[in-house]
Amino acid sequence: MTIAVYARNTKENFPHYPEQLLELAAKENFKVIIYKPYLEFLINSGAEHLTADTFTTSEELIAKADYVISLGGDGTLLETLEFVRRSGIPVLGVNTGRLGFLATVYKEDFSNAIQQVIKEKYTLDKRELIVLENHAAEFNNVNYALNEFTIHKKESGAMIHVDTYVDGVFLNSYFADGLIVSTPTGSTAYSLSCGGPIMLPDSDNFIITPIAPHNLNVRPIVISNHKILSFKVSGRSDSFNVALDSRSKTVAQQSELIIRKADFRFNLINLEGQHFFETLRNKLLWGLDKRM
Repeated sequence: MTIAVYARNTKENFPHYPEQLLELAAKENFKVIIYKPYLEFLINSGAEHLTADTFTTSEELIAKADYVISLGGDGTLLETLEFVRRSGIPVLGVNTGRLGFLATVYKEDFSNAIQQVIKEKYTLDKRELIVLENHAAEFNNVNYALNEFTIHKKESGAMIHVDTYVDGVFLNSYFADGLIVSTPTGSTAYSLSCGGPIMLPDSDNFIITPIAPHNLNVRPIVISNHKILSFKVSGRSDSFNVALDSRSKTVAQQSELIIRKADFRFNLINLEGQHFFETLRNKLLWGLDKRM
């Protein structure tokens, strides 16, 4: 068994996490590979004693790894999608960052979480993805997202018109700063901050949420993710921004964009005792009352 570690080069991702993992690997007889830029960062920060095999590309990770440990917040975990791609390799999110709806393992529980993975005391939370059918080349063929697909005006530009179709049937023309199409996983992310609803991860739906709409009676709408959505964007600018999670590209005005549910899923490790409802209560501080 081989466990891969992916992390950003930040001070929160201290060397004691890979140190613990490497010590446990020696005892339990499994292998560890570490994202090369992260390992080099640790060594240059004073952890010269760390030695491990490395990976730098998606191809290397898929060929070597059985599991991926993401150290950081939800943004870091989203980046692992670029490495695991369609492979189905399970990912465990360890939260060394802030809120963490996807990276649900507390950093204090790191060692115990690895023990549960080794002993296979987990279930796989198979999360749906959005795929952008056209313009795939502009995203280096990683044309899918776990949280959301977003259309957004340029930073200094005027509002845009987004003509939206569901299975070829006209839904609405949104006059707004942009438009979010969220998966259930992304319902607690950007869409939520723009007034969208929270959905359970296994809900077979998309959420269409306008960003700062000019018409205040335009509200988020939930539709089946078995539908194909298409968009035509116009406005004063000659281009606009399109994002898949945090990966953004500039697209020319009048380009048609087509999205649908992907034909594969992202496997998120759910340890024994974890539940989405508990995550909501803890992260959103539900039920807390200073009077009690």
